[in-house]
Amino acid sequence: MKLHTNIIGEGKPFIILHGFLGMGDNWKTLGKMFSEKGYEVHLVDQRNHGKSPHSDDFSYEILAEDLKEYIEEHHLEEIVLMGHSMGGKTAMFFAATYPDLLEKLIIVDIAPKYYKPHHQDILAGLTLLDKSDVSSRQEAAKIISEYVPDKPTQLFLLKNLDREGKDKYVLKVNLKTLKAKIENIGAALEEGKIYEGKTLFIKGEKSRYIKLPEDEDLLHNHFPNAEIEVISDAGHWVHAENQEDFYSTVIRFL
Repeated sequence: MKLHTNIIGEGKPFIILHGFLGMGDNWKTLGKMFSEKGYEVHLVDQRNHGKSPHSDDFSYEILAEDLKEYIEEHHLEEIVLMGHSMGGKTAMFFAATYPDLLEKLIIVDIAPKYYKPHHQDILAGLTLLDKSDVSSRQEAAKIISEYVPDKPTQLFLLKNLDREGKDKYVLKVNLKTLKAKIENIGAALEEGKIYEGKTLFIKGEKSRYIKLPEDEDLLHNHFPNAEIEVISDAGHWVHAENQEDFYSTVIRFL
């Protein structure tokens, strides 16, 4: 599958993978910052997200294979790979499967364990939005707000809107497949899957996706050379909620 990407800068390849219902564009500001440190930053839209193609197939094994094809297509070597949430799971599966393609791995606010589906309200709001004849972003925002009261999350979700014609907005994300495969979003990294390269796990202080110290043994079982850093004053969207500390933590690791 030919994935859509936005490439910023020149230098060492640095691939960033967005989270569930996100897109590479969510990382544009940080991507530019990393590019100024000598990195060629690849902001990749994963399948069924952003401007990448839609498919009925969706699992981390498939997403990892998509990434391998992308790396081969662009002739990349010794890459830095960073993924947030769902993108972090893709990055884990990829690293454990194709370790020789990586130099360093960064996982943002997700653990290699199983997570129960927990996006029901968001998916319900997007489903109603998808079925509605929406002619403005304000109208779309009103629909979403009935299901998602948090303003930053609303704005994040509304980035999935795309104009079709003069007075119509449609969703870019492949909602049908993501709803059908929602159980796969929380899939755990299989026992015995190990990446021994240098790895950084970043946790938002207020987030419960990584639980410390409970998850430390699991993280080190799969990633024996992992460091764990906690970013203060941040939840699951740690890179947006405390961008300054997030950026300096990543640069220190690199």
